[in-house]
Amino acid sequence: MRILFADDHTLVREGIRPFLCELDSDVEVFEADNLNSAQEKADEAGQLDLILLDLKMPGMNGFGGITKFAESHPDVPIVILSGHYNRSDVIAALDYGVSGYIPKNIGGMAMVNALRLVLAGEKYLPSEAFLEGGADEDESILNPVSKSQNKEVDPKFATLTQRETEILTHLVDGKTNKEIARELDLQEITVKIHVRNIYRKIGAQNRAQAVKITLQSGWEFD
Repeated sequence: MRILFADDHTLVREGIRPFLCELDSDVEVFEADNLNSAQEKADEAGQLDLILLDLKMPGMNGFGGITKFAESHPDVPIVILSGHYNRSDVIAALDYGVSGYIPKNIGGMAMVNALRLVLAGEKYLPSEAFLEGGADEDESILNPVSKSQNKEVDPKFATLTQRETEILTHLVDGKTNKEIARELDLQEITVKIHVRNIYRKIGAQNRAQAVKITLQSGWEFD
């Protein structure tokens, strides 16, 4: 497995590198500390399996750096690593096609599990960012619409059953059907049926679109 890991802080790279090696029995990590170096390392590596980028490192220019990698490596999942995130950042990252958005305050093994989810073709997004302001602005538990008095919740979410609402919350939290089934003590096929119903009710074609629609809706996360 070949991973490109770009972050401008040496200590961060040294701290995360051992956890990246947990992803496979044979992992080769290509490290860089800025966007230009990351692009050079990507060319050097050839075929990559995962791209992990610090959103604030030199040369990124916001989400512009993501575009370059999405164009040059369209089939490789891109994961953002950031110490500062909020709801708008996560939604924007989805628009740019990232497969994951991982906060730097996450635990090591939790990060490994998040990356495994991404490598399995799923999305990973930080649940804290779904709260108004994001973890970097307010770490208390807030209603996502409490500070947006003019924002109306999309009425189609009112058609969700209690179970569908519960499952949607887990979907947005980046969990797989198998993980949801285990947590809710359901059969995986039952979860799949509920997920299909959720897609139909909120107008989503797939998991990523369901998450995006939910984040943009102003829907309440209890």
